[in-house]
Amino acid sequence: MAYERSESTPSTGGTHTGTHTGTGTRTDTDTTALALKILVAGGFGVGKTTLVGAVSEIRPLRTEERLSRAGESVDDTGGVARKTTTTVAMDFGRITIRAGLSLYLFGTPGQDRFWFLWDDLSQGALGAVVLADTRRLEDCFPAVDYFEHRRIPFVVAVNCFAGARTYGAHDVSRALDLDRGTPVVLCDARDRDSGKEVLIRVVEHAGRMHTARLLESVGSGTAPGAVSGSGSQGSTGSEG
Repeated sequence: MAYERSESTPSTGGTHTGTHTGTGTRTDTDTTALALKILVAGGFGVGKTTLVGAVSEIRPLRTEERLSRAGESVDDTGGVARKTTTTVAMDFGRITIRAGLSLYLFGTPGQDRFWFLWDDLSQGALGAVVLADTRRLEDCFPAVDYFEHRRIPFVVAVNCFAGARTYGAHDVSRALDLDRGTPVVLCDARDRDSGKEVLIRVVEHAGRMHTARLLESVGSGTAPGAVSGSGSQGSTGSEG
């Protein structure tokens, strides 16, 4: 999803800040800002809320609730026994990558009972981050399947937890059986610079994927919209 905002520079004290054409017509200088929608997904307790909070330049919106006894029968807390809260709707944050380019970050809920929210959250997304924990790598399979089925470009970001065994990007890619070319990066979800690098990789990868699909559609005579998977319907949701 891309949002564009054009703002004309106001004149001050009767002095115009715009440029004048040869015909005497003034053209105001426009500053165009572009905002892209990125999803942050992955298994329960993998660090989605932490990543969004670490990189966001605004106070992040969180919808966390305390884990209750009633949820013990449906929520798998294996490996995250110290986790006391969970996202029940979404996380939201914003980060400026460079002048004129911002990312709107939407963190998905992690439990399968909230999968029904995914189709709405994914509408218009340029790409996604799938956070992974090598101690529970199978937890990110549903997210990988979800984005592959909808052809939403994504990057797998391995959140390097203290005490967890370290694996290389190739090993993780092979274990997840990722499509060729899907990036795998190592990160620390708590660190702003590390999280920002992950998001830059997502934007770059998504840009290449969408460009390739556009060229493919032009070559085959197919309408561009027919090859874009962002926000398409028709599959069961995944966890985040």
